Amino acid sequence: MIDLNDPVAIREPAAYFARFRSQGPVHWSDAHRAWMVIDHDEVSNGFRDGERLSTDRITPLERVAIDRPAAFAKVIELLRGWMIFRDDPEHARLRNPVRNVFTPRRVDGLEGLIHSVVDDVLGGLPAPGSAGTMEVRRDFAGPLPALVIAAILGVDAEQRSQFQQWSDDLATIVFSAEPRATDPDQAISATAHFADFFGELIERERRSPSDSILGHLVAEVGDDFTLMELVGACTLMLFAGHETTTSLLSNTFGVLLEQPDLIDELRALDDLTPAVEEFMRVAGPARTMFRKALIDHERGGQSVKAGQTVGLVIAAANHDPRVFDRPEQLDLQRSANPHLGFGWGLHHCVGAHLARLEAKLALDAFLNRYQRIEPVGPVPALQGTVLGYGREPMTIRVS
Repeated sequence: MIDLNDPVAIREPAAYFARFRSQGPVHWSDAHRAWMVIDHDEVSNGFRDGERLSTDRITPLERVAIDRPAAFAKVIELLRGWMIFRDDPEHARLRNPVRNVFTPRRVDGLEGLIHSVVDDVLGGLPAPGSAGTMEVRRDFAGPLPALVIAAILGVDAEQRSQFQQWSDDLATIVFSAEPRATDPDQAISATAHFADFFGELIERERRSPSDSILGHLVAEVGDDFTLMELVGACTLMLFAGHETTTSLLSNTFGVLLEQPDLIDELRALDDLTPAVEEFMRVAGPARTMFRKALIDHERGGQSVKAGQTVGLVIAAANHDPRVFDRPEQLDLQRSANPHLGFGWGLHHCVGAHLARLEAKLALDAFLNRYQRIEPVGPVPALQGTVLGYGREPMTIRVS
């Protein structure tokens, strides 16, 4: 039986899921009370199957809201603006304006801004040539994407710590497996702060449009979004634009510390783009995306019933030997790399190009600044929840 909490599934996904592949692409898991999809093609199909699989998180939260204070309704109103929690046609209505704003061309135009943020963050770290220590997530992987997303939304850098706390408070309901068991006051307070904060920024953009991503988004949606839907879209960008890249960078540093020969390989590359894609394949933040079956249907030879949970296991798909040659090995120059770390189809991450660019520029600048990068003490083992990968704090010595 597939159990995503098994340490082998976390640290050796290629070997773990190989044990199940001969039995088919879809397996029932008593551990997760869900069908687990492990084949690359089937996971890809699942991401595109909006007719039979639902991403709706709002309806369950609306049921939770019945037993919560009246102010909790504002939390639901904000989260209705999160495209990832909606099915079509609402998903498409919320997604399309954001996708139109985050075009590759516009994101490429942010390269100078990202370079500036990277330089600012590195400037607060030990000087090159002088030995010093730092904690990867706290000092580099965390601040960098938070400052980038703040800058492109037109948020002052000094306000980053403030909205980070609000994000943490809202996350108590957003990422909870049992939302009924959470304290509603944190989410209510965070929602009120976000509504005031982004509401003011949105009104500023309406009065005097800027060239920021937020400015373009406000212009793009016109009157098609309510104010709270726009606030929700901004909050989602804040979450997705920060946490995804932070986790990718943190997990990448973990891999480099475990396999230090890769550092020299990275330095020798003219272009880090294939390496970033490979790190996303093996150390990206997402392990599984869950869906609800809307109707009875057949999937991978199994009979899925309406209302059952279906787990699209990205970690398994990204180690499918029918798609990836030697999937257990990290290949920094892997030429064909159709990993599903950013989702696929209907729910492909609209910020994927930004995350790739940030990771590429951050790694390149870090490697150019420091010739020596080594762990202080044992490297924390890769850890995982059912949903994602992560690392405990990693202190490194640089010079």
